[in-house]
Amino acid sequence: MTIAITGADGYVGWPTALRVADRTDERVLLIDNFARREWVEEIGSVSATPVAHIEERLAAAREIHGLTNLSFLEGDLTERSFVDQLLEVHEPDTIVHAAAQPSAPYSQINGERANYTQHNNMQATRNLLWGLEEHDMTDTHFVETTTTGVYGAPEFPIPEGGATMENQEERDEVPFPAMAGSWYHLTKSHDAANMRLAHSQFGIPISDVRTAIVYGTETEETRADDRLKTRFDFDYYFGTVGHRFCAQAVAGYPVTVYGKGEQRKPFISLEDAVEGLAQLAVADPDDRPEDLTVYNQVTRAISIVEIAETIADVGTEMGYDVAVEHFENPRDEDETHKMEIENDRYASLIECQSQTFEDGVRDIFETLGRHEATIEAHEDRFLPGVLDED
Repeated sequence: MTIAITGADGYVGWPTALRVADRTDERVLLIDNFARREWVEEIGSVSATPVAHIEERLAAAREIHGLTNLSFLEGDLTERSFVDQLLEVHEPDTIVHAAAQPSAPYSQINGERANYTQHNNMQATRNLLWGLEEHDMTDTHFVETTTTGVYGAPEFPIPEGGATMENQEERDEVPFPAMAGSWYHLTKSHDAANMRLAHSQFGIPISDVRTAIVYGTETEETRADDRLKTRFDFDYYFGTVGHRFCAQAVAGYPVTVYGKGEQRKPFISLEDAVEGLAQLAVADPDDRPEDLTVYNQVTRAISIVEIAETIADVGTEMGYDVAVEHFENPRDEDETHKMEIENDRYASLIECQSQTFEDGVRDIFETLGRHEATIEAHEDRFLPGVLDED
């Protein structure tokens, strides 16, 4: 058996690969084209934590954790010839598809980057799904990390997957409508629809894992050695809100809350995100879902104000002078939206939450405290700005 993990050089993909390799004796094939490193460099930023070369990472995994079942394949999933070779040679029984351009702000910079994001993300998914059909591999379990952003910000509780539509006193269960708010999020709405079609037409068993905003710097496996660390982005374009706030605090900047900040967003720790993906990846073939199953990969919704105040409290506790300031919101959004999102299926998968937001923030401060100089050298990327173009 082979378990393939795409986007395996990324923030979630790398620690997921370590967890999966530790949970199975089967071969775990890592796939990436290192584009995330290029995108972050393009916007003038860098990972706060040094990211080792993939060969150094694999050597550390063997040395520290005894993981001899990891191997790596470099390639671009938007190239159909590469996907064909991947499937013909390696014949994966499970694919965890975590490869994507994941930044909504990056996709909104201009039309070129919107086009790139949509082509990159959707073409890769279509190539994999059609490849499984055309190579007679429709028993392969296809697991994709989409996003809770496909739901938008409705005023009703968000279901775990579909929705109920009523019209003229009749009702039916339908796929949740694409309510994405960015060109990036819309790629995942299209992926969700394409996966549904692939399941319907080809019978591929699919797990659509709708990932919330992920926070944290460590998992059980990455703590053991600096060479095993995952990346940590803190700029406006690739740094998520909690990560950017923590980096601002470390650099001596006020935590910048846009507008009222009372809107709630879905969150999950890196540890809890990795655990769910690993559970799906190593599931016994007899226990795999035969249908298309949607998981809301979230542990709780947190308001932006609560995020900022928690970061200020933990930062102060750890010796930083953290102030919280409100700025005019550059985004068109409801600043008081109280998101409710169901997650029973995912909660059952991971059994219980392993790390609270507060503990995740402590991890972040402990990590960033070692890399203050890197953050301070790129502090001009905390806020949106005009990128330098060639």
